[in-house]
Amino acid sequence: MKIAIVYNYESQAVINLFGTANKEKYGLDTIKNIQKGLAKGGHQVKTFEGDKNIISNLEKFMPAVISGERPGLVFNLSYGIQGKGRYMHIPGILEMLGIPYFGSGPESHAVALDKVLTKMVLLQKGLPTPNFAVLDTPNSPIKENLTYPLIVKPKSEAVSFGLKVVHNEDELREGVKNIYEQFKSPTLVEEFIQGRELNVGLIGNGDNLIAMPALELVFGEGEQIFTYEDKIKTSGRTVESVCPAPITPEQEETIKQLAIDTFNALDCYDCARVDFRMDHEGNFYILEVNSMASLGLGGSYVYAASKMGFDYSGLMNKLIEVASERYFGPYGLANFYEDADNKSIKMFNTVTKNRDRIEKDLRLWTSTPSWTNDAVGLATVKKRITERLTKLGLKEVDAFTNKRSGWLYETKAGFTDGTLLAVPIDIPGKREGYPIPFRIDEEWLHGEGIASSRSGIVTILSALSALKENRSLNTRKIGIFFYADEGRGMRYSHHLLQQAATRAKQVLVLQPGLKNGRVFDQRRGSTKYSLIIEGDPKRIGSTSNQVDVLSYFFDKVDKIKKLSNPEKKLSVAVQDLQAERYSILLPHRVTATIYVTYINAAQAKNAEEELRKLINTRTRNINTFLEKLEDRPPLLRKRSNPAIKKLSSLSKDWSVPFGTESSLLPSAAGEIDKNIPAVCGMAPHSKDIYTPGEAVNRRELIEKILLLSLFLASDEN
Repeated sequence: MKIAIVYNYESQAVINLFGTANKEKYGLDTIKNIQKGLAKGGHQVKTFEGDKNIISNLEKFMPAVISGERPGLVFNLSYGIQGKGRYMHIPGILEMLGIPYFGSGPESHAVALDKVLTKMVLLQKGLPTPNFAVLDTPNSPIKENLTYPLIVKPKSEAVSFGLKVVHNEDELREGVKNIYEQFKSPTLVEEFIQGRELNVGLIGNGDNLIAMPALELVFGEGEQIFTYEDKIKTSGRTVESVCPAPITPEQEETIKQLAIDTFNALDCYDCARVDFRMDHEGNFYILEVNSMASLGLGGSYVYAASKMGFDYSGLMNKLIEVASERYFGPYGLANFYEDADNKSIKMFNTVTKNRDRIEKDLRLWTSTPSWTNDAVGLATVKKRITERLTKLGLKEVDAFTNKRSGWLYETKAGFTDGTLLAVPIDIPGKREGYPIPFRIDEEWLHGEGIASSRSGIVTILSALSALKENRSLNTRKIGIFFYADEGRGMRYSHHLLQQAATRAKQVLVLQPGLKNGRVFDQRRGSTKYSLIIEGDPKRIGSTSNQVDVLSYFFDKVDKIKKLSNPEKKLSVAVQDLQAERYSILLPHRVTATIYVTYINAAQAKNAEEELRKLINTRTRNINTFLEKLEDRPPLLRKRSNPAIKKLSSLSKDWSVPFGTESSLLPSAAGEIDKNIPAVCGMAPHSKDIYTPGEAVNRRELIEKILLLSLFLASDEN
């Protein structure tokens, strides 16, 4: 499990430093010890300061999970940076973000940090606590009938700040004055219970809540209280911890039950420590609740846990265990998918546990650009793919490989009557400017060609790796067709894919899908034309009646656009325009690209005929040339598509979003024979594709990998 340890040490990264500053903090040695202990338990652990950057940091470390996956968990050690409600800040943020965390919730911390509120809750629940009063200022009168000696402490501070025993009115007023000046806080004044000081640590929740053996603090000489100076080892005396405390079995049972009742009264979670005083008659009085009990090696909580058999690492992992059980129950994944077979659950676990490796792999692929015209980049990517597939046990199939623009690999079982996957390795277009670096932006992954090519490659490789890890790859009939001319409309590789597809039962194309897992069961075809218009060079301001080529072209543009017919899903558009001229003369040549998309091939043919008629000219000194550059057939929707039916069934079984949609753009899926089931959009949802802002969704990357893995592993494949 991913575990983020959130604490406060030195960061003051807030918008404004304003309000009561926090004086509590964990030492870095303790943070490192906790981190090592959790890592020893097999967890992936990272530490973060609990400041204003915590949201973005956690988003990067533990992104949104897919249905049924255990999210990461925060090990909350944050005492806050400032403010009276500082204990509540991180738990409140985590609840807003939907991130599980270890420890009590904001409301419990609010009560526990306010000693007066704690005592009011205890009294309401009938639990014993010393008589008390609250003084707002040093001159406030005491209306309650309290008996000296008394003890004064700040109303909302911890670790014994300002703690002092007073024996008369003068000492009382002096103690209240010090607290008021130092903390700007009301003072809790309560009767000092002369006797022994004990505490009880608790671990667990509900019926599984366990009270640790009672621990006694033995102070030796001086005041019989645990001061701040004692805690930071500057008091000059050694306070001894004795555990189990030397009390009778009946007293042990009583103090443990009081600790449990207090824990439940404040609605604490996972762990806490309750502090007591026991008078000379053996009566227990609850002093306060430490909702964030210290987990330092020298702390009483850790020492008491050791008497229960926990070493430090074991205790830290036990705390994670009780927090996880509170959120997810004792059986984890089985609670979500009770009817799932063991093989599928293993596949689910394999994919979800490898999130970091998958994103790291995606970073690697985006660091090696391979634009359509970049022969060196394409060769590098092809070499890397070959190395990865060879390690997975796949082999190249010469019959469907031309070594230049198309390569096909298959598993040991071959791909005949199985599934053929197709994915481009080139990034369409031309490089302009600097490469786009990989970065994580909330729930989006950015990088060079990450949507148009790289996420599809990683989705395939990750699914194959999951099959191999679960010992299913060699028996699955799978073929993978990589092609390097998507930017040229598959001009050189399309016939290889067409031939290979005739051997397969179904074809899945790893182009980006749409939001919420939608794939494409229909895509338009497209035809790309190059239009050249040439004429005589003309001087600016010439009074000749001859039309210049640029004016001639603009006159035709509006007529070209009118060839579109949205109702028939036919569009005709001018994409690129380039003019050539001599010196200050008007252009003598115009070159444009005309792009036609369609569903019905007959309508596309009619549009071409109309286009040729439109540009065919008898205008003096004007010549036109129209050349077809690309012709990509459409993917037509079928009444019944077994591949989509299977994907839909798997998505329902595993609560993965899924749906079908029609696309305006062509893809390799259009090359597949109409009698072979084909699905496009099996790569994750993207945004701003073919732009510098190109990105894929982090959650849907994992969802598509899971869906593809389960599809390939299914018995029907």
